[in-house]
Amino acid sequence: MSRILIVEDEKRIARFLELELQHEGYEVLLAEDGRSGLDKILQDRPDLVILDLMLPEMSGIEVCRRARRETDVPIIMLTAKDDVSDKVMGLDIGADDYMTKPFAIEELLARIRVGLKKHRADGVGAAHEGVLRAGGLELDPVSYEVSYQGKAINLTKKEFDLLHYLMAHAGEAVTREQLLKDVWEYGFAGDTNVVDVYIRYLRQKLDVPHHLHSIHTIRSVGYMFRMDADRDEGKDAQENG
Repeated sequence: MSRILIVEDEKRIARFLELELQHEGYEVLLAEDGRSGLDKILQDRPDLVILDLMLPEMSGIEVCRRARRETDVPIIMLTAKDDVSDKVMGLDIGADDYMTKPFAIEELLARIRVGLKKHRADGVGAAHEGVLRAGGLELDPVSYEVSYQGKAINLTKKEFDLLHYLMAHAGEAVTREQLLKDVWEYGFAGDTNVVDVYIRYLRQKLDVPHHLHSIHTIRSVGYMFRMDADRDEGKDAQENG
């Protein structure tokens, strides 16, 4: 039986989620503030966390940031704001998914199933994946390390997952919808702007400082990873224009 921790200070919402999850056969843990939520994450080791963004004692953002230092437990963040910056912030510091209040319980349950399934699959298969290499770029899916010509590149978890996917599909044009589905695990037409934001983050950390052109924009389609030895500024401007 999977254990799910709900970190939510609104008692009505917390109780509703508790009953629904228990009905689905999950064991449920509850925390009403960020500090006790973090303690339960680190001490009780739940299989998945539903984490509200706005919490007393400690914000959901800070809870997620601190939890990520010690655990890779799937975290679904709840936010009352339908704002891309809030979503990006949550994903950037390690949340695996987010939902905006109010939400349909059926959708949340589906995302919980996806999060649990992916986490189990990652735990079983990660040790068997090999290091991906392209030119001087190396990505190790086991240690979550990325380097270029031996120099480490610091990426967030979501940036790492995105680069991993692109490198694993090198030479293929992948759509924004594919990336949402396979990297963000969204089984529906989500906000593709999140993909564009993270592509920009990767380019700023990988292409710009190392004078590369590895992440190509395929106009009207999506993106392609292809390592070019020399960056073609004219082509880059045309693709990103």
